Amino acid sequence: MIVGTVSMAAAILLAFLRVPLGFALLAVSIAGIGLAVNWTVAFQLLPFTISDAVLNYDLAVVPMFILMGNIIAKTGIAQDLFRAAHAFVGHVRGGLALSTMMSCAGFSAVCGSSYATAATMAKVAYPSMKRYGYSQALASGTIAAGGTLGILIPPSIIMVIYGILTQTNIGDLFVAGVVPGLLGLMLYLVVIRLIAARNPSEAPKGEVTGWPDRWRSLTRVWPFLLLFGLIIGGLYAKLFTPTEAAGMGAGLALLIAAVSGRMTWRMVRRVIVDTTYTSISLYTVLFGALMLSKLLTLSGLAAGVLGLVEATGLEGMALILVILAVFLILGCVMDSMAIILIFVPLFAPIVVAEGFDLVWFGIVVIVVTEIALITPPVGMNVFVLKAVLPEVPVARIFRGLVPFVGVDLIRLGLLLAFPAIALWLGTTGG
Repeated sequence: MIVGTVSMAAAILLAFLRVPLGFALLAVSIAGIGLAVNWTVAFQLLPFTISDAVLNYDLAVVPMFILMGNIIAKTGIAQDLFRAAHAFVGHVRGGLALSTMMSCAGFSAVCGSSYATAATMAKVAYPSMKRYGYSQALASGTIAAGGTLGILIPPSIIMVIYGILTQTNIGDLFVAGVVPGLLGLMLYLVVIRLIAARNPSEAPKGEVTGWPDRWRSLTRVWPFLLLFGLIIGGLYAKLFTPTEAAGMGAGLALLIAAVSGRMTWRMVRRVIVDTTYTSISLYTVLFGALMLSKLLTLSGLAAGVLGLVEATGLEGMALILVILAVFLILGCVMDSMAIILIFVPLFAPIVVAEGFDLVWFGIVVIVVTEIALITPPVGMNVFVLKAVLPEVPVARIFRGLVPFVGVDLIRLGLLLAFPAIALWLGTTGG
């Protein structure tokens, strides 16, 4: 147990120091297993773990959804979503911010990445809000908060990672994320309207768009509607598995881009290179996380933590609240992916032992990591935004995020009090 504890501390330290997460987890895990058992076992487990993961049918979801997201990101569909939303609500006070938030939700639904959503929408929406005189705090806060929807509204890469780590059905996670994701969107829209009503100077009105132009703008967003309907509708109707959905989604996105004339051969090459690079990075991180899970078992740390929990007398929702408090505190100083990869394997057995549904727990954990993406001092979405908008001070972005974090905490409370919010759509049966 001592070796496991020291190894966990080393993994956390390396994550703090921004050592590439995959290599950090692999190094710590191999060293920990070598010390806890022996070095032969450590080096034999590595190729077995990698081969098992590579041959895992569910893991094929990752590159396919990344490919689909990259195609969507590079073919201008994000701009079309923003224009369509702006055509309908841009004329009301705060309309540009409302349009941005709805566009973030739509883009994230076919992208699956919070960072990509925040970076893309910063380029698409921020110039318009700046031109109309929106405050930097509201404009940047809207984009950073909207970006967090990317890991909850399916398809979501982090849901795939969670599903593989906990052996939870990925299709069930996707379906369970729909209602909490839409709830988050509605709460964000309410926040924007309240800010606009309280401080009109921060959120001016835009021009009124005529109905012919509004209907015309909708004709440009059918690729998004088709992809989202195919993936979520097909999963809910049990027509195919998440892996099959990912393959069809990527193929359909490529076909749409080619037929609409948005894809060139040069763009295809860039998309494939970006997808390969991102997929390899995620696979490396996942290999490290799977090795860390084996270390937790072999070192006795997982059993030791379970014993300590039992000794405290905490049980039920009180225990869940303590676990989530740990996630929230860590989220202020660590990247959300690192939190999922390091701590979910440690806490998942405890959650199961207490009789909680791992699908529900996964949605709750993802909401907590969403909050982590926009909380100081690390808030990764904030720094992604800062890289795209260097003229906006980090402190001003965080100030604009305060009300959004507030409603995120309300949503978290609702999910804890009413688990059916995540589970009422049922399962995919896969």
